[in-house]
Amino acid sequence: MAKYANIIVDISHEKLDKTFQYLIPQELVEEVRVGVLVDIPFGNRSLTGYVVELTDEVEFDVSRLKPIIGVKKGSVPIESQLIELAGWMRKNYGGTMNQALKTVIPIKQKTKAIERKILKLIISKEEAGRKLALFEDKKFTAKAKLLRELILAGELEQSLVTQKLNVPSSTIKSLERDSIIEIQVTTEYRNPVNHLESQGYHLTLNERQQVVVDHITADMEDGQSKTYLLKGVTGSGKTEVYMELIAHTIASGKQAIVLIPEIALTFQTVMRFYNRFGDRVSIMNSRLSQGERYDQYLRAKNGDIDIMIGPRSALFAPFERLGLIIIDEEHESSYKSETIPRYHARETAIERARINHASVVLGSATPSLDSYYQAQNGRFELLELTQRVQEKPLPSCEVIDLREELKNGNRSILSERLQELMEDRLAKKQQMMLFINRRGVAGFMSCRACGHVVKCPHCDVSLSQHNNGKMVCHYCGYEEPEPKVCPSCGSKYISGFKAGTQKIEEMVSKRFPQARVLRMDFDTTRTKDSYEQILQAFANQEADILIGTQMIVKGHDFPNVTLVGVLAADMSLHISDFHAAERTFQLLTQAAGRAGRGDEPGDVIIQTYNPEHYAVLTAKAQDYESFYEQEIMYRKLGFYPPVWNLLLIMCTSENEKQLQFAAEKLAKRLRVHVDGVAEFERKPIQIVGPADATIARVNDVYRKVIYIKTKDYQKLVLLKDRMESYIKDNRDFGQVSVQFDFNPMSGF
Repeated sequence: MAKYANIIVDISHEKLDKTFQYLIPQELVEEVRVGVLVDIPFGNRSLTGYVVELTDEVEFDVSRLKPIIGVKKGSVPIESQLIELAGWMRKNYGGTMNQALKTVIPIKQKTKAIERKILKLIISKEEAGRKLALFEDKKFTAKAKLLRELILAGELEQSLVTQKLNVPSSTIKSLERDSIIEIQVTTEYRNPVNHLESQGYHLTLNERQQVVVDHITADMEDGQSKTYLLKGVTGSGKTEVYMELIAHTIASGKQAIVLIPEIALTFQTVMRFYNRFGDRVSIMNSRLSQGERYDQYLRAKNGDIDIMIGPRSALFAPFERLGLIIIDEEHESSYKSETIPRYHARETAIERARINHASVVLGSATPSLDSYYQAQNGRFELLELTQRVQEKPLPSCEVIDLREELKNGNRSILSERLQELMEDRLAKKQQMMLFINRRGVAGFMSCRACGHVVKCPHCDVSLSQHNNGKMVCHYCGYEEPEPKVCPSCGSKYISGFKAGTQKIEEMVSKRFPQARVLRMDFDTTRTKDSYEQILQAFANQEADILIGTQMIVKGHDFPNVTLVGVLAADMSLHISDFHAAERTFQLLTQAAGRAGRGDEPGDVIIQTYNPEHYAVLTAKAQDYESFYEQEIMYRKLGFYPPVWNLLLIMCTSENEKQLQFAAEKLAKRLRVHVDGVAEFERKPIQIVGPADATIARVNDVYRKVIYIKTKDYQKLVLLKDRMESYIKDNRDFGQVSVQFDFNPMSGF
C-alpha cells in the first residue's frame, strides 16, 4: 500500500496551485484513494483537498510530513481518467488545478439515497399460521394484523405497513428479532426520465446515412479512434446517424456521451433516444435536483446506463468504458465555458476520447469555421449528408429589405410579406416561428432609411453605443460622438437597434388577435420544467405562433411549422466581434431549417437592413461553402482564429491605477518573451494592448485586456505558463486578478 498522498488544496488561488504531500495514517489506508476529498492540516488550520496521486516516494523530509486527518464524509471520488483530463485542462486553458478538478467533478456531494424496504415472511405458512393463532390468543393485535397480511401476500412494502395498516415500527422490529420476517433494503435511483413513455423506434436509414454509419463503425472495429465532422443540411437525419453509432457502441460493450448546446433541446433529444434505448438513457444538467444529479452520477459509475445526454457538463460523466462522444450542433458558442478554466467542450472531448481510446463525432448543418478548417487540413475527417430525409425540399427563402419597408410607410417590425404569409398559415391551421436574433446586442447604431451602420475607420467592426453619448471601438479604442443624422444619407432615422421578444409578442397578439401565441426566452424558462412545457405545448399544436430567441432555432423538429420569420438579422451582424458574420450565417441557416420538416413545404422570411451582406445571401441560398470561402479570407487577413490562434489575457482590479500599472508591466514582460521566441524561431507573434475591455468597468471592477496572436497554439500555452510564473512572483499583482482565455468566443 502507498505511504504518501499528493494533494491539491481546495483553495482556488494561484499561489497554492501545487501538490502538497501528506502521510497516510494506517487507519485510513483503505479509505484514501485517488480522487477523494480529505481533511488535512495546513499551517495552523484545517483545510480540505483532493488526492491526486498515491506514492511510496517521499518528496520532502519525512519528519516534516503531516498525516491526513480523515476522508471527507460524503465526498465523491473522482475517476483517475477525469483527474488526467483536469490536468490537461489546467495546462491548456489556465486557472488552477483545483478549479479544473471542480469542473470535472459533476457531483460535489453525496446525497441521501432513496431506500425501499420490503418485509418478507421467512417461515413456512404452516408455522406462520400457528404464530398467528398464538398472537390472536394473547391479544397481540398489531403482530396478528401484520402476520395475517404477510401469510396472504408473502411480502409487503414497509411504508404500506406503517401508513396503511398502522403497524408501528416497534412491532416490525420485534418480528424481525424473532426471525419471523426479514427486512430487505434496496436502493432506488432518482430517474429524471422515468416519466417518459417509449413510443418505439421504427426508422430505417437511407442510403447516405448508412454510408456514414458504415464508414465510422468500420473504423471503430479496426481500433481507430478518430474525430469526424458530420456536415448535414437541416433535416438530413443526423440524429438517426447518432443513434445507429451509439447502438454499435453499446453492442461492443462501451458507453456514449451526447452533448447538446442548451437545456432547451433536452426534451426532444431525450425522447428520440428513449424511444430507442429506454432506461439505458439518462440526462445530466443544471436543472436537475442535487439528488437527481447524484443518482445519475452513480448510475453512470455503476454501469446502469449506457448513454448520458446533456450540455457541456455531461462531458464529465464517470463512464469507465467510454467509446463515443457526440457533440450535436457543434458550432454553438455555449460549448465554450465562460468560467475558469475557460475550456471548449470540442477540444476537451477530443482529449477525453484520446484518454479513453474513443471516437468523436461533431455534427452540424453549419459547422464552426474552426471545425471546418480542421477538416480541410486533415485533423478531422469530413462526412456529409447533402439531402433532407425522404428528399424533402429545403424551404423557400426570401430576404426582405427593411429600408424599402420604411420607404413604403411600414414602421412595424413585421414586413408586409411576413404579415401576408402569417395570415395564410393561420387560415391553413399551420404553425410558425418568429425569431428575434437578440444575442450579443451591443447597441450598434444603424440608419433605418439606408441601412448604414456606424463603423470604426480603423477596424472592420461597428462602433458600440455607450451611455455617455459616445461611439467606441472595442478593438483599437477609437471613439466619436453619436451622430444626430445618418452620415451616409442625412436621414434623422438613425438610432441604436434594439427589440425584445415581449414587445414582439404584444405586437403579434394585437395584429393577429385570433392567433394563439407562445413566447420562449430567458424570462419564460426560469422554472425547472418550463422548457419542456412550452415545447410540448407547441408540439401538441396548442399554439399557432412561437416567438423566441436563438433557443428556438436549435435542433427542434415540429412537422406542422411551415413558416419561419427572422425579424432582424442585423442584430448579430454588427456586434463588435470577429465571429459576427459566422454567427449570423449559422443562426439564419438554422432558423430557416425549422420550416418545412413535415409533409408541407416551408417558407422563410429574413428581414434585414443589409440584404447585400454575404452572410445573409449565403444563408438564403443555404450555401455553406461559399460563406466559408469568404469568411476564411477575412480571418486570414485579420490574423484571426482558426487560421491563427488568439489568447485573451483579462486583468481586473478595483484599483484603476494599480490595474493600469500591472497590465502595462505584464504587456512589457510579454514583449520581452515574444521578441526572444519570434527571433529564435522566426514565427510571428502579435501583441495588442493593454486596452480597456468591451465593458471597461463592471460592479466597480476595472478591466483591461491584452491579445496575443500566433499560428502555434502551444506557443500561447508556453507564454501563458511564463506569465503565470511571473505573476506568482510579482507583488504588483497582489490587487490584480489575471485570467486567460484561449480563442475566446466573446468578451471583446
